[in-house]
Amino acid sequence: MRPRYRWQLKTRTLELGVRTSVMGIVNVTPDSFSDGGKFFDRDKAVEHALAMLDEGATILDVGGESTRPGAGVRDSGLPADEELRRVIPVIEGIRRAAPDAIISVDTYKAEVAREAVRAGAEIVNDVSSMRWDSGMAATLEQLHCGVVLMHMRGRPDEWHTLPLMDDVVRVVHSELADAALAATDARIGRNQIVLDPGFGFGKLYEDNYPLLAQLDQLHGLGYPLLVGTSRKSFIGKTLARTGTPVPPSERLYGTVATVTAAILKGAHIVRVHDVKPAVDAAAIADEILRATPEDSSERRSIGDLLA
Repeated sequence: MRPRYRWQLKTRTLELGVRTSVMGIVNVTPDSFSDGGKFFDRDKAVEHALAMLDEGATILDVGGESTRPGAGVRDSGLPADEELRRVIPVIEGIRRAAPDAIISVDTYKAEVAREAVRAGAEIVNDVSSMRWDSGMAATLEQLHCGVVLMHMRGRPDEWHTLPLMDDVVRVVHSELADAALAATDARIGRNQIVLDPGFGFGKLYEDNYPLLAQLDQLHGLGYPLLVGTSRKSFIGKTLARTGTPVPPSERLYGTVATVTAAILKGAHIVRVHDVKPAVDAAAIADEILRATPEDSSERRSIGDLLA
């Protein structure tokens, strides 16, 4: 069964585990791998975010810097002032139009996190798990907001050189445990933290499916789990036609399959570009979870012994 948690955000708590929370992705970038800057304009981004709320999104994740391979995310990345110029007007626009919306900011920069929370964000979603900005841990301790810590190997421009992991689940489990410990050592509350195994981030094609199949092993960490598989390249490769991976625009059905699998393995939050299909898939998967006897794993084990 999926563990239940109360996630402490900046001004409220969010129940996790009773039903799946859907996080809608709001890319305010000119070079996103998934939408190619379709919502780079502030008004379009806000309109898109509000449409996601209408479709059932629980959280809106606003990001101003692409972390796709080749996006130039290195030691400095996009200047903080440019990232702020992109995301703050969108956060403020969402807050004006939908004051009760739960907003997350997708950033690894302490300055951006601080200003975004001041503008109304309740969550900081840091793909680097506080490793890329030495000031992030202290900033998050002061902000008292929700925190997402993601597992990533290396930086995007290094991913093509990384070797296959012998045991991806063991590595992700160990390194996420280290990230959570670093956060609690920095006096960030356990109830503020959600962990993300980072599908596609520094994982080879062959790493992603074992991680998805054994996602439930990460429950031993004792934190809620966020999963982001939406339109990822491993889906495109699986659905390849005549040897060519399908583009992001044709990965919806594959995404829905991975979202469903993740929920059945215990994901509390799914981060997606296409909210309505994910909300529908989550509704079905949640009912399957509710119908699953709590001792079903024990029954299967006994049945296997008697077979």
